[in-house]
This record gives sequence, C-alpha cells and structure tokens, in this order.
Amino acid sequence: MTPTARRSTPKSSPTHRPAHAPAPPAPAPEPAANVPAHVPVPAPDPSPESKPSSIIGRLRTFRQPSQNPHETRGASVVRPVVFGATDGLVCNLSLIMGVAGASGAAGQDTHSIVIAGVAGLLAGGFSMAVGEYVSVRSQRELLDYQVELQRHQLHHTPEQERQILLEIYRAKGLSWVEADLIVDRIMRDPERAIDTFVREEIGLSAETMGSPVAAGLGSLGAFSIGAFVPLLPFLVLRDGEAFALSIGASGAALFAIGAAVSRLTHRRAIWTGVRQAGLGGLAAAVTFGIGSLLGTAVH
Repeated sequence: MTPTARRSTPKSSPTHRPAHAPAPPAPAPEPAANVPAHVPVPAPDPSPESKPSSIIGRLRTFRQPSQNPHETRGASVVRPVVFGATDGLVCNLSLIMGVAGASGAAGQDTHSIVIAGVAGLLAGGFSMAVGEYVSVRSQRELLDYQVELQRHQLHHTPEQERQILLEIYRAKGLSWVEADLIVDRIMRDPERAIDTFVREEIGLSAETMGSPVAAGLGSLGAFSIGAFVPLLPFLVLRDGEAFALSIGASGAALFAIGAAVSRLTHRRAIWTGVRQAGLGGLAAAVTFGIGSLLGTAVH
C-alpha cells in the first residue's frame, strides 16, 4: 500500500498579499443619527474662550476682516458706540448752535457756549451710561428668569415643551419626521434644550446682549468723544472762527461715523456718511433758528 502524498495547501497570511491583489475597501462612515443632510441641526455653542467678554475684545474681533458676508460680529458693540457717538455729536452740536443763535451773533458769546457745551457733555454722557446699563441689565435679568423658568418646565412638563419645540420647527417648514429628529437630538442635552427654547421661543441670546458695565462705559465714552468735537473749537479759538470750525468738524465726524457703519451694513460709504452728516446738520440748523428767535424775543 503506497502512502498517499499529502497536498500542501498554502496558508493565507494577513500580512502577505500578492502584488496584483486590490486593497480592501475602506469602511463607509457611519451616518450621524440618520439625520437627512438637508435638516438643520443647531450647532453647539462656542467655547467661553472664543467669546469676547468685553467691548474691547469685541472691537478687536470687529477689526479682523470677515470671510462671511452674513457675519455680524460687531452687533453687540455697534449699538452703544455708534448710537452714543452720534447722539453726543448731534446733541451737543445742536445745544451749542442754539446758544450761539440766542446770543445774537454766531459764536460771539464764547463763555456761554463753553458752559452749555460742558454741561451738555457731562449730563448727556452720564445719562447715556445709566440708560444703557439699565437697559442691558434688565435684558440680562429677563434672560436669567426665562432660563430658570424653562429649566423648571423641562423638568416637570417635558412632553409639553417638546411639543412646543416641534411646532416651532414645523413653522420653519420642516416635516414632522425632520422636526422630530431634531427635537430628539436637542432634548438629549438639557442645557442645549434650554438655550434653544430661550432663542427660538422667546428670542433672547446672551451673546448678543453683551455686558451691562461694558455697554454703559462704552456709551459714556462714545457720547463724551462725540460731544467734545463741536465743543473743542470754542476752547481754543474765538468768535466766528470757532463757530465755523465747530460746524465743519462736527460734519466731518458725522460723515466718518456713517462711513464706518457702512462697513457692517454693506451700504455705500459715501451715501451713508452724507446721510449721517445731513441729519446732524438739519438738527443743528433747527436749533440755531429756534435759538435766534428766542434770543431776539428776549432781547
């Protein structure tokens, strides 16, 4: 009996593969919670380190060129600074022009104009600071109250709150399936759910409010700088020269503010600047005319 020769079968090795053999295909990425690609999912909040916490920080961010045409990084600082500077310019220019008109000759009573201008600067600056602080602080307190209220409602009536969120996303045009998927993901994280409710249902956001102290100080500084522009010529010059320079400097400053605002609004800088200077000049002309009438009547 002849022994049967054994057939040797080569063992496959995981590390050796013929050169002509194709590489195994890479595993397909796993879909994220089966959410359709076109369904908008709320993005997580940025880290605290990336949020500018002061008006100076937001101004530094605003100076950087924006890559997104829809971005409004300066929103929380534009209102107090632009409104404060414009208000200071127009308010003190109108006050000074009114006193100059009442004095009988344009800019002749420099002493009265300087007293009125300094008083207007101090009174208007502190008024703007207090008003802006109270306004932002009240919004902050309202936001804190709404956050606690939403936390309480999510804890005690989660299904009712879920239904409210579903209706919000349904009103945005999503189907029931899409809205249900988004709400499921939101409701998994209570803090994200609270933030979403406050934004979507109430329309409040801590990022767009800013700090009450920063808003108050920003308004005070902006108003003071704006109000100082029409006052400065009467501190260094006399009579008609100061009057003409005050009008010219105020018009140029108003034009510059309008042109700077056009950087955010993406409007034509020249048109925005001319509009700003024209409105300020109109206010000054009206108060000068009223002052002239009152001065004539009193004399």
